[in-house]
Amino acid sequence: MKRLLMLLVAVAAVACNAPESAEMNVMTFNMRYDNPDDGPNNWRFRRERVAEVVRSHDVDVFGAQELLVGQRNDLAALLPEYECVGVGREDGADAGEFNPVFFRRQRFTLLDSGTFWLSETPEVAGSKGWDGACERIATWVVLRDGGREFLFINTHLDHVGQVARDKGIALLLERIDALRGGRPVVLTGDFNSTPESSVIAHVQQSGILHDVKGVAARTAGTAWSFADFGEIPEERRPLLDYIFVNDALSVDSYEVLPDTLDGGYVSDHAPVMASVRFVK
Repeated sequence: MKRLLMLLVAVAAVACNAPESAEMNVMTFNMRYDNPDDGPNNWRFRRERVAEVVRSHDVDVFGAQELLVGQRNDLAALLPEYECVGVGREDGADAGEFNPVFFRRQRFTLLDSGTFWLSETPEVAGSKGWDGACERIATWVVLRDGGREFLFINTHLDHVGQVARDKGIALLLERIDALRGGRPVVLTGDFNSTPESSVIAHVQQSGILHDVKGVAARTAGTAWSFADFGEIPEERRPLLDYIFVNDALSVDSYEVLPDTLDGGYVSDHAPVMASVRFVK
């Protein structure tokens, strides 16, 4: 009996000290704001499909774009296993679009979080930057995964102002440098910029972050991520949605997922997903 008890204690000790999973599925997903003019592609017809995309791909943490408060609440109800962090861009509370970060409650512990505006006054809620057409924000969280911590930041750059995109990315890189504290970094978002643009070049020229598509061991899916509910001819569809990581994360796979599910669109953008691994 004594030997059996010792064996059970030893097994329990091994289980308690087993290393956490080093892999993590991350996603960026512009879910399209709840626009009544979208007809059959309106949010109320898509929300179940959106949740199913997240659930079926075992996403651990994801950044969403364009969610209004009702959409955020819908996703919180449809995906109760995820915690959501984020505020509306118009007032820092519930007004306007959110760029929320969702993460698995059972896996991660939230250590810190915040929002800043992509403008000349980043701490002023509702501030609009440079030549931007809209208020733009970045939502960030510091999460702990077992013994590891990492910074996850999610954004949506302006669709009109080139200066706003260039200055916005410069501000993002400054804030990432200040917030990361030696941690692994994941940056997600709709950058409203194609791969050859000055914006994407600026991110990678920093030497801190790398486009996961370029460093992934395996890639799949389309070369584009925006089809406007199929309205853009396939040969003209751009890649606008990105995931970037620093050297503390390796990338096993990258995929642009289909923008349809069960015969209907999930959004006017396709979700982009990567499987990343903590290097240490």
